[in-house]
Amino acid sequence: MPTIIVIGILVAVFVFVSSVYADVLWYNQLGFERVFWTEYLSKAAIFIVAFLLMAFAIWISLRLAYRSRPVYAPDGQRQDAMSKYQSQLEPMRRLLMIGVPVVIGVFAATAVTSQWQEVLLFFNQVDFNEADPQFGMDLSFYMFSLPFIGLLNGYLISVVLIAGIAGLLTHYLYGGIRVEERGGIVIGKPARIHIAVFAVGFLLLQAVNFWVDRYSTLLSQNGRVAGALYTDVHAVIPTKTILAIAAVLVAITFIVAAIMGRWRLPIIGTAMLLVTVIIAGGIYPFIVQQYQVIPSEKTLEREFIQKNIDMTRKAYGLDSVDETDYDVELNPQKNALAQDRATTTNIRLLDPNLVSAAFDQLQQFRTYYKFTPTLNVDRYEIDGTVEDTVIGVREVNVDPTDTWVNQHITYTHGYGLVAAFGNRVAAGGRPDFMLSGIPTQGVLASDETYEPRIYFGEMSPDYSIVGGPDDWEPRELDRPASGSGSQDTRNTFDGDGGPAVGNFFNRLVYSLKFASTDLLLSDAINSDSQILYDRNPKQRVEKVAPYLTVDSNAYPAIVDGRVQWIVDAYTTSKNYPYSKQQALDSAVTDSLTGGTRAVSQTGQINYIRNSVKATVDAYDGSVTLYAWEPEEPLLQAWQKVFPTNIKSYKDMSAELMSHVRYPEDLFKVQRELLATYHVTDPGGFYDANDAWSVPSDPTQSNASIKQPPYYLSLRMPGQDKEAFSLTSTFIPQTASGGQQRNVLFGFLSAEADAGTEAGVKAEGYGKLRLLAIPRELSVPGPGQAQQNFDSNATVSQALNLLRQGASEVKNGNLLSLPVGGGILYVQPVYVQSSGQTSYPTLRKVLVAFGDRVGFADTLGEALDQVFEGTSGAVTSENGDGEGNGEEPGTPPATQTAEQQLSAALQAANAAITAGQAALAEGDFAKYGEEQAKLQDALERATEAQDALTGAAAPTDAPATDAPAPEAPASETPAP
Repeated sequence: MPTIIVIGILVAVFVFVSSVYADVLWYNQLGFERVFWTEYLSKAAIFIVAFLLMAFAIWISLRLAYRSRPVYAPDGQRQDAMSKYQSQLEPMRRLLMIGVPVVIGVFAATAVTSQWQEVLLFFNQVDFNEADPQFGMDLSFYMFSLPFIGLLNGYLISVVLIAGIAGLLTHYLYGGIRVEERGGIVIGKPARIHIAVFAVGFLLLQAVNFWVDRYSTLLSQNGRVAGALYTDVHAVIPTKTILAIAAVLVAITFIVAAIMGRWRLPIIGTAMLLVTVIIAGGIYPFIVQQYQVIPSEKTLEREFIQKNIDMTRKAYGLDSVDETDYDVELNPQKNALAQDRATTTNIRLLDPNLVSAAFDQLQQFRTYYKFTPTLNVDRYEIDGTVEDTVIGVREVNVDPTDTWVNQHITYTHGYGLVAAFGNRVAAGGRPDFMLSGIPTQGVLASDETYEPRIYFGEMSPDYSIVGGPDDWEPRELDRPASGSGSQDTRNTFDGDGGPAVGNFFNRLVYSLKFASTDLLLSDAINSDSQILYDRNPKQRVEKVAPYLTVDSNAYPAIVDGRVQWIVDAYTTSKNYPYSKQQALDSAVTDSLTGGTRAVSQTGQINYIRNSVKATVDAYDGSVTLYAWEPEEPLLQAWQKVFPTNIKSYKDMSAELMSHVRYPEDLFKVQRELLATYHVTDPGGFYDANDAWSVPSDPTQSNASIKQPPYYLSLRMPGQDKEAFSLTSTFIPQTASGGQQRNVLFGFLSAEADAGTEAGVKAEGYGKLRLLAIPRELSVPGPGQAQQNFDSNATVSQALNLLRQGASEVKNGNLLSLPVGGGILYVQPVYVQSSGQTSYPTLRKVLVAFGDRVGFADTLGEALDQVFEGTSGAVTSENGDGEGNGEEPGTPPATQTAEQQLSAALQAANAAITAGQAALAEGDFAKYGEEQAKLQDALERATEAQDALTGAAAPTDAPATDAPAPEAPASETPAP
């Protein structure tokens, strides 16, 4: 039996050590070993100190109580019973004297170890050089010192209580405290001294607690607004001061009693302290609040509401919002869009939440590739013009039921980026790709090449084994064949992306970590093999910078010939005085994060800064942290802890800077607060008669899901030129039990473009602009605009026709733009036919300005309907409004229905022939394009056939999107 126990202990120790060793290898490979050792050594130091404090206090209390036990033999029946307990305890007394302190010490120290960040921040704090509005203390006291003092004082109170109770129990068991038969209690002198010592310690710590609570009132969230209010300042803070002094005085009486042996005074003092706590700490503040504040709350709280407004706006970066009254024009005027021509031309019609399916069908090529359900919006310069871009990563998609070799050796990485113009589509409503195919082709790839392999992404396998010597036969499937007779390309990873598993010990360690005997025994692992794991970009940043809160979205960009994931990270706190706390997970959840993006942020915060921009290389997983706000005190404190891990933003290249953007989660938090804190007058804030809310997403069936903010290139009123911006809208806050009034009250934008110069931020980056709409105007909000679209007779009839033939109509993102002196709403309409290979195609565009609705094939035509042909919409080279022109050979509108049917059938036959030829050559990119042409031709043939049979749609309505027939088995590309 002892041998089994020893073996079990050794196995457990080895598993633990191997886990730590694996972490050491991972951090060392990335160059962030200092983070690992700093965190673990800090936790170890805190554990040791906390353990020693608790264990020693309990041990000394037990030992002193035992040594001071009465030496005479107990008498009486009760004492005989205690003698029995003593005799039973005596054989294991020594073990208990050591074991009890050790066990309690371990549990207590483990609990406090998780607070290692508060401890490090206290010892590395940096001044804010800004005082709080009540006590005049530097804000660093609240951000760094107060949490540590609270942690330390709370732990010491628990030490005193537990050690004191342990000593009293020992005194009782060994006769130092006796219960007489007549009901009296006899306390020996050693026990009295013991009680006095721990009472003094407890009271002094309570005095510290009372004193610290004075400052904690500035962090309170229990009043009408956050911070110390009238009752706190005039009742709670003074009484806390009195209680702190009273606790010290009572502690002194216990010291005197312990020396003189007279206990009446400390008993009376303790009773008086308890009465004072009840009266001064509870009843008096209640009376002040109930009978002085409530009847005159608006007047008395005015000063403190102003403090809350000012400090909350500072804490969330809202103190420099540029607010402008926007006198909205409700009726479209001729030439109204002339000044906004660049904005209307660049309106993004491609919905990144819907077109992922189109990317899958047209650019997936193999079943082992996949795009994320929600794509990203970025911008790239094409021929001197900056284009809004919808971009996605062709990531590896491993079948979890496949063999171990295929899951971890063969399918190790994705291949390439796919990008499409945001403001136009190709024939048939498909995305107009600027970067596509394998190998990569397109205008975005014409001037540069990049490393296309994606080993680190949002959908990467949990681990892969890669790498090998130069003469090693490649086993990683790199990319599919690109021509007739060619074979799929295989590759060997040649970067430094993960810990080495070439030796037996490392293989054993990772076999334990991933519970895989295959990893230990496989012949596919060689002397130069590496193991890649923790491959999600956000996860990697969280591990190398555990003190940062990471944004819920990482987005890819081609930077200096590499695919880089750009990740925003924040320094946050919940200890900023007079600032309202916000539930981070609730603030950042919307119709995108709630369905397709994971939200890892939890907890309450009342301070946030986008202090760090991080990049993760998609090929080798290397992580680089840039100090985006180097003067931010929290970041400076962490840089003192980890001085070599964060670079200056001035080290960013021009290409990286051109893709940095204003972060979504920060914007979401700010818009949540701005819905209330746009009111800066304390009287108006108290009345809450101008409170706003973020509208629900009108394209979702769940009315409680918020509309996400959208990246758009636009020029705000008063802005000199167009800028890549993040935008959102506000509607009135719904009263409890009332009906939501979906009219527009505000429009918020953040200038999201960081610039194009290396190491230089654009002057306007991060500028928040708020358009406040006069309350007497009834400007349709997003919900009303969607209702106007849905209830329009022409639109409804056309969409019903589109739904025929098992087709599904999908509303794209509803964009709001302040142009033409008013608010313009634009919504793309997608149609998806039935069938496993179908995908949404852009067929119509909805436009609304005021109550007027436009509905057409192109944005330019829809704008012309609203603005009576004077929208000023810029047409593309092929003559349509947004570049969604027809394919060559498309019959003109003057053809008869018979001619249109004949031409469509000819085009369908040509597409089938070309698709079969492409399939024979193994050119799956071309095959996908021809299949899209076939679908478009069949749709036109159906429309012409309906016209011949008298079932044609109205001239302003699109044709039914009939499903394309399934391709023959011989035409389906093999995975």
